[in-house]
Amino acid sequence: MQDIPQLVQLQRAFFDSDATKEKSFRLEALHKLRAGIKRYERKLLAALQADLHKSAFEAYSTEIGIVLEEIRFTLKHLHHWMKPQKVRTPMTHIGSTGFTFAEPYGVSLIISPWNYPFQLSIAPLIGAIAAGNCAVLKPSEWTPHTTAVLADMIKELFPKEYITVVPGDAQISQALLAEKWDYIFFTGSDAVGKIVMEAASKELTPVTLELGGKSPCIVHHDTNLPLAAKRIAWGKFMNAGQTCVAPDYLYLHDSVKDEFISCFHEAIHDLYGDKPLQNPHYTRIINMRHFERLQSFLVNMEVICGGETDKHSLMIEPTVLNNISWEDAIMKEEIFGPILPILTYSQIDDVIAEVRQHPKPLALYLFTDSQSIQEKVLRKLSFGGGCINDTIYHIASPYLPFGGVGQSGIGTYHGKASFDTFSHQKSILKQTTRFDLPFRYPNMKNGLKKLKFLLK
Repeated sequence: MQDIPQLVQLQRAFFDSDATKEKSFRLEALHKLRAGIKRYERKLLAALQADLHKSAFEAYSTEIGIVLEEIRFTLKHLHHWMKPQKVRTPMTHIGSTGFTFAEPYGVSLIISPWNYPFQLSIAPLIGAIAAGNCAVLKPSEWTPHTTAVLADMIKELFPKEYITVVPGDAQISQALLAEKWDYIFFTGSDAVGKIVMEAASKELTPVTLELGGKSPCIVHHDTNLPLAAKRIAWGKFMNAGQTCVAPDYLYLHDSVKDEFISCFHEAIHDLYGDKPLQNPHYTRIINMRHFERLQSFLVNMEVICGGETDKHSLMIEPTVLNNISWEDAIMKEEIFGPILPILTYSQIDDVIAEVRQHPKPLALYLFTDSQSIQEKVLRKLSFGGGCINDTIYHIASPYLPFGGVGQSGIGTYHGKASFDTFSHQKSILKQTTRFDLPFRYPNMKNGLKKLKFLLK
């Protein structure tokens, strides 16, 4: 902790050298990062398996492959993003031109969580590099194997005055937050997000907060039920439900409830077999505290699918709960695990009214072929982002900004949104010296009359 102030000073001095602002420097850093990730792929897969029991398929698709694609996209578009953007000029500014250009904030702090410990560290880092910043990464102490590999990789690729990893527990996070940063990017719970925002407010530091919440999934009666069941099961039970945008609860139209549940049983079986706890592609719960929290949600509940747990391996089967109401404990907080409560409805307006009574979710998923239902839900409900007739897939598109709203977060990233997040848009007006417009000065004859004509 004693070295943290020196580290920040070291990065600030390096940023002030202007080296990171050069396009060639940024491109080289991104190429290095991509090559480094490929070189460390085996170690990363092993670390993710050790920390979360992630299979090679899931670890590559949700952690490694997704950031490689993000780097590829950024390398392709960075030249255009960095170019000054000319804007239109109003009549009152004849003779001048206006433009904006993106400049890096400076020294940034990126705090990442445990559920996707590699992806959620590297994805914002790509934006920080592309925008020309220095960065300190603080990964979660709950995934020590991945953190160690990440630290080794970054140390090999970059000097610490440019990018470095600072491992440690909550005390280290507190020490980092006590420093003055030019930008803070945090992914995690809303409780810790409030701590981060409070620390940032002391220096008026801009922040991005990627949080979470209870993301609803609505299944209307007119949808393709087998396909909906398959896509919902995939999105919900990926990473054992430990995904900030996972469907948190399910609203089923009462006319298709039984049929959908039958399809859902089949989808879970197709994905994880008869014994999910023994399936090598199924992820475990991060630690005992979270395991016991999730297990408590099953007490005195009507389990209609799954429900088996293994305390030794910290695994919980894909589980479905029936006859749930908003008064049940499981509906009071984000589940963040492989348990899916089912509620029913007959009118979509009732769903909209109930969702509105709770904090704005990070994601929302709607399964229906009705254009009018789609438009009504999108128009009347506020949420970070989501899908129609799918789950989670929206976060994998670099063309779609990802982020929350209200209690589910502040700010967005992915693709150009990552570059914009770590950039300040500097506005410049370049005025001509060939002539001067007289109406701006108070001594012009009939000045007020002419001014009112122009500014009406």
